[in-house]
Amino acid sequence: MNATAKVLEPRWERRKDARPGELVAAAMDLFIEKGFAATRLDDVAKRAGVSKGTLYLYFDSKEDLLKAAIREGYSEPLHHGEQVLASFEGSAEDLLRLILKMWWEEVGATKQAGLTKLVIGESQNFPELARFYHDEVIQRAHKLVSAAMERGIQSGEFRAVNLPYAQRIACAPMVLLMLWKHSFACCVPNTVDPQEYVATHADMLIHALKARPGEDPGRGDK
Repeated sequence: MNATAKVLEPRWERRKDARPGELVAAAMDLFIEKGFAATRLDDVAKRAGVSKGTLYLYFDSKEDLLKAAIREGYSEPLHHGEQVLASFEGSAEDLLRLILKMWWEEVGATKQAGLTKLVIGESQNFPELARFYHDEVIQRAHKLVSAAMERGIQSGEFRAVNLPYAQRIACAPMVLLMLWKHSFACCVPNTVDPQEYVATHADMLIHALKARPGEDPGRGDK
C-alpha cells in the first residue's frame, strides 16, 4: 500500500455506542471519590473525555448517571447469584456459603462497593435514589439469601426462622464489611481479612440456622 492510500484511509473513531459505558464508569469513579453532591456533570464529562453536550445525549441528570452506575455495578453479580440459585443442586448450607462468598468477590471486593457507602450517606438528602438502590439491589439480595434459607427449611437442614428478619441479619455483616473497606480500612489497614470475615460470618450463620434433633422448630415467618 502506497503513502497516498494510507492518507486516504479513514481514521479510527470510538464507537458512539461505547460512550454511555464510558460515562457511567467515569461517574462511578467520581461518585466514589468525591461523593454524589460534590460531583459535577462537567467533572464526569471531563473524566470521560467528552463534552458536556455529549453527556446530555445519554443522561438527563446526575441522578440518572448514579442510577446507571448502580445498575452497572450490581445487576450482573445479582443476576449471576440468581442463576446459581436456580441451578444449584447441593445442600442449602453450601448454597448459602457460596452466595455470601460470591457477594464479596463480585461486589464487596470491587470498587462498586463504594456505591453502597455513598447511597447510605446520601439517603436523607436524596431519598429517591435510596429507594432506587433499595429496589434494584437490596430487595434482590435479600431474596437470594431468603431463598437459600427457605430451601434449607424445606429440606430439614435449617430450623424454621422468621425469614424477613433472618435475611436482614444475614446481609447486615456483609454491608458492614463493604462500609469498612471504604472508610476505616484506609486509616487502620490490614486489621480485617475479608475472606476470613466472610467465612466466619458464614460459619456462625449456619450454626444458628441448623436444625437440631429434639429442638422446637420455631415459629418461622408466619
